[in-house]
Parts: sequence; C-alpha cells; structure tokens
Amino acid sequence: MRGSLGVRSAATPPARRFGRVSEKWFEDYVVGTTTEHGSVRVEEAEVVDFGRRFDPQPFHVDREAAADGPYGGLIASGWHTCALMMRLLAQEYLSPVSSLGSPGIDELRWLRPVRPGDELALRTTVQEARLSRSKPDRGLVRTHVELVGTGGAVVLSLLAMNLVRARPAQR
Repeated sequence: MRGSLGVRSAATPPARRFGRVSEKWFEDYVVGTTTEHGSVRVEEAEVVDFGRRFDPQPFHVDREAAADGPYGGLIASGWHTCALMMRLLAQEYLSPVSSLGSPGIDELRWLRPVRPGDELALRTTVQEARLSRSKPDRGLVRTHVELVGTGGAVVLSLLAMNLVRARPAQR
C-alpha cells in the first residue's frame, strides 16, 4: 500500500498494466494490487464546453480572463476531471459483467490544476475487498483511485467503493 508520500511498502505488489477490462469478478480484485491503466488527453474545446454547461467560472470558459486569473490560464473544472476519471474507470477497471454500481466515494481531492493538452492516466490500488454476509453473490471493493497528470504528478485522488458480483459457481 502507498503511504501519504506515495512510497511503496515492501508488502505491496508491483503495479500491473492491463488493457480494457472485460470479465473481472469480485475475486479478481486482490487487496494491495496497484494497476496502471490507460489515459485520456484533455482537449481545450471539452474544457470550455464542460465549463459553460456545468461550472461557468472564468478560468474554465474564457482563455483571456483565465490568463489573468489565479491559475495563469485555462483549467478544467474539477468535476470535468472527475468525469474523465470515471470514463477511464468504466473502460479500464470496472467489468461490465460484474459491476453493480457504487454506494459512494470518500476523500475526493483535486490536488493540481488540469490544463488543456494534459494527458491523464488512471492508477488504482485495491484497499479492501469484502464479501457481503447478507448477499454472498457480491462484495464491496474499496479502491484508491488516482489520476496522474503530465509530468507524473497526481492531480486527483479519491477512495471509491464499488459493489461487484462474485464469480458464478461452476456447474
């Protein structure tokens, strides 16, 4: 598991790389596993469009005003960054055959501004996997999710909880 400074402990397995996920069950989410997933490029037109529609602050929608603002240029809304993270999570981590949704997230942090042209990569670490006592056909998986930006700095982190189906019994 990574500490607060991102240092890997000796007990933590090395990161693994996967492509798009297809079939993954509760039992496949192994505590301590860190995985590097795919990435997405942040496009200026999408930053402005999202900002206009959902977070109309000058530093999200107006390049000239943003240049004189607190970030020295246009930045993506934190909620846009979350949406990009969710797209990667759905494509790269959550299996369409077993994902049952989420009861919520904890500890959402926007750690650095995200700018047009940045490449954001998804990194996940399984922190807990607990089979349900009342519904043994599923379990709760708690995952530390990070978006790593251009240059290697973490720009977003959160703890996600996902309900995941257990592997069906073989007949």
